[in-house]
Amino acid sequence: MVETEPTAAAVWSPTPLEQSSWLEFSTLSGIPGLVAGVDEVGRGALFGPVVAAAVILPDHALPILIAAKIKDSKKLSSSRRIQLAQQICGLAIDWKIGFASTAEIDKINILQATLLAMKRAVLKLKVQPALCLVDGNQSIKDLLLPQQTIVKGDERSLAIASASIVAKVWRDELVLRLALKYPMYNLEGNKGYGSQRHLLALQQYGPSPLHRQSFRPCQIKRLNVE
Repeated sequence: MVETEPTAAAVWSPTPLEQSSWLEFSTLSGIPGLVAGVDEVGRGALFGPVVAAAVILPDHALPILIAAKIKDSKKLSSSRRIQLAQQICGLAIDWKIGFASTAEIDKINILQATLLAMKRAVLKLKVQPALCLVDGNQSIKDLLLPQQTIVKGDERSLAIASASIVAKVWRDELVLRLALKYPMYNLEGNKGYGSQRHLLALQQYGPSPLHRQSFRPCQIKRLNVE
């Protein structure tokens, strides 16, 4: 744990081994200007929108988040994600959410919808970053800002990991609200992903209006249960 908050100069100086795996302390340390991390969640879900977050962190937030043991959102418990999301949003210079609806996913495909959600999140930022770090290997189309794609970015960049956590918590909270309207799919348990109970419910009840009709498991016809 860091007992005192380091200065910006200290943050960007050579760092201990436990910090060196984060790109902000290595190859990206010399980039002038603000950096936004961009990531999405819900790409593989059967239900609900794909959601992206864009997060800009100040220099002093980086060692704080390392001390908080930030990591890829998929490797955190739900309660820990919520705690970290609150901390990240409190520390961030700016953060925004963008999403693409199920109708848009079905119309333009999940990859293009994912990139659209990311673009919407970045364009909502009130503070313009000098560089966007984008998780994955696909650049955001028609984004008039410098960007760099990073495969497994949520494991390598603190900004992307932060965006992953914020997007995941936001989407989970949305799906939990929608679960009240569609209780038969066990959405509170699967968050819209294809669990066994979810797939069985699709067979029994058919898809809801918020299921992704372009995804094969949602194309199944309702069973006759009379």
